[in-house]
Amino acid sequence: MRVLAAMSGGVDSAVAAARAVEAGHDVVGVHLALSETPAALRAGSRGCCSREDAADARRAADVLDIPFYVWDFAAQFTESVVDDFVAAYAAGETPNPCLRCNEKIKFAALLDKALGLGFDAVCTGHYARLEGGVLRRAVDDDKDQSYVLAVLTAHQLAHALFPIGDTPKPTVRAEAAARGLRVADKPDSHDICFIPSGDTRAFLAERIGARPGPIVDAESGEELARHDGVHGFTVGQRKGIGVDRPAADGRPRYVLGIEPVSGTVRVGPAAALDVSRIDAARPVWSSGRAPDGPLSCVAQVRAHGGLAPAEAWPTGDGALRVELAEPLRGVAPGQAVALYRPDPAGDVVLGSATITATR
Repeated sequence: MRVLAAMSGGVDSAVAAARAVEAGHDVVGVHLALSETPAALRAGSRGCCSREDAADARRAADVLDIPFYVWDFAAQFTESVVDDFVAAYAAGETPNPCLRCNEKIKFAALLDKALGLGFDAVCTGHYARLEGGVLRRAVDDDKDQSYVLAVLTAHQLAHALFPIGDTPKPTVRAEAAARGLRVADKPDSHDICFIPSGDTRAFLAERIGARPGPIVDAESGEELARHDGVHGFTVGQRKGIGVDRPAADGRPRYVLGIEPVSGTVRVGPAAALDVSRIDAARPVWSSGRAPDGPLSCVAQVRAHGGLAPAEAWPTGDGALRVELAEPLRGVAPGQAVALYRPDPAGDVVLGSATITATR
C-alpha cells in the first residue's frame, strides 16, 4: 500500500512513519508548512509548525530512508483553521483548532491531494485506533485523541492509519530512541501552534478589536463590570473575568453565557453551569449512516474528561439533539460533542457534531 506519512517533527509522527515502513508499505514523508511566517512560530515544546519542526521531520525521514517533501498548506490552514478560530470567538463560541485542523487540513486537503497522487492512505501520529474501519480510543488514556478525530467521515477513516494508538507514550519514546530517531526526547507540543506568544486573548484582540460590553450577574441582572470584547471569555471560565468583588454568598463567579450581538457576558454560580441538553449541528457519523432513531451513547464534550451517559438523535433538520443522563459543566457553543458506544469499554466512536446551544 502507498502511504503518505504526515510528519510534524515530533516523536509520535516519526514512530508512526517508522511502523508504516516496517509494515511493508511504500511510505513517503511529508511535512505541512502551515504558516506564511514559520520563523515566527514557537519552537520545541511550544509549537508544532516551526522551521525547527520541519528540520526534525526531515532528519527522521532520512533515518527511515524514505522520500520527504514539504508541502505548503499555509493558505488553507489560515482560512480553515485560523480564520475559523477568530470568527468563532467573535461569535461567542469556543472552537477547538486541533479538531478543525484534522477535519479541514490533514484529512481533507491533505488526504484529497494524497489520493489524487495515487496514495492509498495518510498515516499520522495520532493516539487512536482503527480496527476494520472502526475508530476507537487509544490504549493510552492520557494521550487519547479520538475526540478530535471523531469529526472524520467513514471515507476519511477508510484512508487513514494511526499506527501508535495501541502503544503507551513512554513506549513510543523508547522505540524512537531504539530506532535512532533524534526526536525521542523532544517535548510534546502544547497550546495553540499559530499563537506565537501563547496569549490567546491578545491574539484575538489584535484581529477582532475592541468591542466593549457589560458583565452582568445572571440572577440579578446587575452590571458588575465592563469588558473589551466577548472573545476574552468562554463558558465555564472562572479566572480573569474582571469582576473585582465576590458574589453575595462569597463564592466565585463563572461565565455562564455569552451574547455576542449585545456584547453581554453573564456570570453566576458554578451550579448554574449544569447542562442536561445539547443541540448540535453538522453531525458526522463514523459508520457513514445516521441512526434511524434515538441512540444510546456516552457523550464527551472535551478532549479529556466531560463524559456522561446520553441519548442522541437526529432532529430531521440536519441537526442533532443530545439528552444527558447526568449534567455536565463548562459546555460551550463551538465545542464538539463526540459520541461513543455505551458498552463497558466505551472506546468506539459513533460520531460527533458541533454544539450550537445548551440547556
